[in-house]
Amino acid sequence: MELREIDLNLLLVFRELFRERRVLRAAENLGMSQPGVSNALNRLRTLLDDELFIRTTHGMEPTAYAVHIADPISEALEQVRTALDTKATFDPATSHRRFTIAMTDIGEIDFLPGLIEATERLAPSVTINTVRNTAINLKEELESGTVDLAVGLLPDLQTNFFKRQLTVSEYVCLLRRGHPLDKPSITLDEFASAGHLVVISAGTGHSVVDDEVERRGIVRNVKLRIPHFAAVGYLLHETNLITTVPKRLVNRCSGPFQLASTPVPFGLPEIPIDLFWSARYHRDPANQWLRTLMADTFMSEENQRLAASP
Repeated sequence: MELREIDLNLLLVFRELFRERRVLRAAENLGMSQPGVSNALNRLRTLLDDELFIRTTHGMEPTAYAVHIADPISEALEQVRTALDTKATFDPATSHRRFTIAMTDIGEIDFLPGLIEATERLAPSVTINTVRNTAINLKEELESGTVDLAVGLLPDLQTNFFKRQLTVSEYVCLLRRGHPLDKPSITLDEFASAGHLVVISAGTGHSVVDDEVERRGIVRNVKLRIPHFAAVGYLLHETNLITTVPKRLVNRCSGPFQLASTPVPFGLPEIPIDLFWSARYHRDPANQWLRTLMADTFMSEENQRLAASP
């Protein structure tokens, strides 16, 4: 096939239909009529010799060929847009931009204090919103630009996303100071018989703890399950429960809640904490500024912690 046979607008229609799976929604997003979108689809079907989308009760479902070409077409269109948009700039000192970052409550506890201090200093009119990366369709929100960046242990973000590793953390047992297990190490039997607080953070990769416990046949005495990490400090401070959490949470909670930590008495993989963004916004100046600021701020805090360590 010769490129001269392809109208760029047809590829825009294809991308929008692939995203929306509805002719009406695609037409509205593109500022076209429904017949216009349908005509464009028919032209593409002829050019590519494939049905591309099949009408079903769930909308326009893509064929295997359409799925195969969707990412390359999207990336090619974004490269064209980036090449043409050479005047795009971002000045943090004067910008009133509102950024949205997807993260868990651990991310909020760990990242936001330093990030807010940095934005107040460098970009006083910029605001930051956060959303739970488990409460939205994260892939779609990143690709559409509704969410600018995502932070955490997110194994589902692979194709069509860039990532930068910020750090690697490990799991430890967290408990109140003075707890019977507040000592340099505990046995597997002590771990199993203790009353456990379990945090169920779906979609983040932290289920690795539960998976490893089950694989080893360890039967924990689970007393409480909660869907977030924010309440962990309060609960451990007032009870004899213990929990297994990333060490980065310990760094923030041990002082305010008078908590202690001890190593987990069996092997657990380390936790990569990554920063993710869509390939669509890889060259966007505002996105570039924010992810650089986050990485620089985070590394500065890491270096300060290392320097303060005995």
